[in-house]
Amino acid sequence: MDDVDAVVIGAGHNGLVAANLLADAGWRVLVCEATDAPGGAVASGEVAAPGYVADLCSAFYPLAAASPALLSLGLEEHGLTWRHAPSVLAHVFPDGRHVVLSRDIEETAKAVAEFAAADADAWHAEFAYWQRVRDDVLDAVLTPFPPVRAAARLARRLGAGGMLRFARMAVLPVRTLTGERFAGDGARALFTGNAMHTDLGPDNAGSGIFGWLLTMLGQEVGFPVPAGGAGKLTDALVRRLSTRDGRLDCGRPITSVVVAGGQALGVRDADGHVVRARRAVLADVQAPVLYREMVGETHLPARLVRDLDDFVWDDATIKVDWALSGPIPWTAPGVGGAGTVHLGADVNGLAGVANDLACGRVPRNPFLLLGQMTTADPSRSPDGTEAVWAYTHVPRGETWSESRLKRRADRIEQVIEDQAPGFRSRIVGRAIAGPAELAAHNPGLVEGAINSGTSAVHQQLVFRPVPGLGRADTVVDRLYLAGAAAHPGGGVHGGAGANAAKAALARDRVPGYRGVISAAHTLIYR
Repeated sequence: MDDVDAVVIGAGHNGLVAANLLADAGWRVLVCEATDAPGGAVASGEVAAPGYVADLCSAFYPLAAASPALLSLGLEEHGLTWRHAPSVLAHVFPDGRHVVLSRDIEETAKAVAEFAAADADAWHAEFAYWQRVRDDVLDAVLTPFPPVRAAARLARRLGAGGMLRFARMAVLPVRTLTGERFAGDGARALFTGNAMHTDLGPDNAGSGIFGWLLTMLGQEVGFPVPAGGAGKLTDALVRRLSTRDGRLDCGRPITSVVVAGGQALGVRDADGHVVRARRAVLADVQAPVLYREMVGETHLPARLVRDLDDFVWDDATIKVDWALSGPIPWTAPGVGGAGTVHLGADVNGLAGVANDLACGRVPRNPFLLLGQMTTADPSRSPDGTEAVWAYTHVPRGETWSESRLKRRADRIEQVIEDQAPGFRSRIVGRAIAGPAELAAHNPGLVEGAINSGTSAVHQQLVFRPVPGLGRADTVVDRLYLAGAAAHPGGGVHGGAGANAAKAALARDRVPGYRGVISAAHTLIYR
C-alpha cells in the first residue's frame, strides 16, 4: 500500500496546480492520471501532418497569464515561455468587414472607431474601468468562495452605488452590456465573440461578464500561447512538481475513493491497489463522475444525489486541425496577424447559433473559433507554413459517424474559404475530432464539453456544481473537488486546483474548520 499525505486524482492542469501547492507546503503528494500522459486538455501533438504541432484542446491562455494561482508558481523558471501573435483577435463578419483587438489600445480604439467614431473614447473608458477593478475582480472570481477580502476591497474602491452597478453588469446579457456602452458593431462583436467561448449566447444572462473579462484581458495581456505547444505548460507544471519530490503515475486510473466514517481515507486503482491518503484526496475529475462512480451514492446525502440529476453540461464540440502549405489567404486585411479569429456570424447570427444549440439543432451556419498557431508561435510548423485549428459547437446527444464528421469539417472549411479564397488549396493535412474523439483523449471532456458544465448563472458560484457552498470542500471529509466542474469553472487558470489545495491545507491547520463546513453542509443537504 502506497502511503502519502495527499492523492490527486487526475493530472490536468488543475490537479497539477493543486499538487504543486501541497508539495510547497511540505506534503508528500501522489498524482494518479488515468491516461498515458499528463495535461488533460492542456496538451499538444502532431496530428494533421508531421512537423505541425497542434494543441489538442485548449490553445490560447489569457486567463493563465493573469491568474494569481499560476503566476504564483513561477513556471517560467521551469521552462515555460509565452509567445504572442502580432494581434490578439480578429472578428470577421459574414459581409467581409472585420475588427481587430490589439494589445496596443490605440490600435484597438482605431479599429472600433471605424464602426462608430464615439467608440474610440468608449473603449478607452472601458479599459480604464478594467484597470481600476481588475485585481479585485480576478481575486474575487478565481479564489475560494466567498471572496470576502476581494469583495471588501472592491466595495471600498467603487462605493455602494458602484458595487450595485457592477453587480448589475455581472448578470447582463452581452448584447445588453455592449448596447449600453458602444455604438458600433465592431466593439460589440469583440465582446460577443468572446462571450461565445462559453456556452452562453448574446441574450443569455451573465454572458456579458464573460465577454468583458476575456476582451479586457486580451487588451491587457493578449491571448498568449506556450512556445512549442500547449503541452509545454503541462511540462512546466510537472517539472516544478518533480523538484518538490511530488510523484506522478500516468496510466493509473482510479476507480474509487476509499470512504469510512464519512471521511476519505485514500483511493483504489484499477488493479485493486489502495493508496492511503493521510490528509486529503483531491479530485480533478468531473463532479458527477466523482460523486456517483468513485464515491458512491451510499456515502452521499439523498438531496445532493437528486441535485446531481440537474447538473447541466455545456455544448458538445467538433474540432478540426489543418496543416497548411502557407498562411490563410484572408481577403480582409489585418486578419492574418491575429492569433485568434472569430468568424461565421455577426451578433444576430451568434444569437441564431445559440438558439439552434438550445433547441438541439446543429447550426446550419456554424460560428467558428479559429487559431493561427504558427502566427502566434513560429515554432509550430515549418517556415512559410501555418498550423491552424478551428472548433464549433454542436448539440449534445448527437451521433457523429466518420462520414458525418467529414461533412461537418467540409462545412467548416467552406466558412473559412468564403473569407479566404484559396484556403482549401493550401491544406496538406487534416485531422478531425468529434465529441467522442475529444472524450477519448481526455475523459474529462464528456461528449466534447470543454467547460465542464454550463457557464449559465444557475450553475455558477454557490450553484456549481450543485447548490452548495461554492467551495472545493465536499460532504465527505478530506475529499475536495479540484476540477473545472467546481467554482470557478472552465478555462485554464488553475483556480479550481488552487482552491482545493487551500481547502485541504485549511482543514489540516485551522481548528474548527471542518466543524463549520460540516454544519453548513448539514443545513444545505438535510
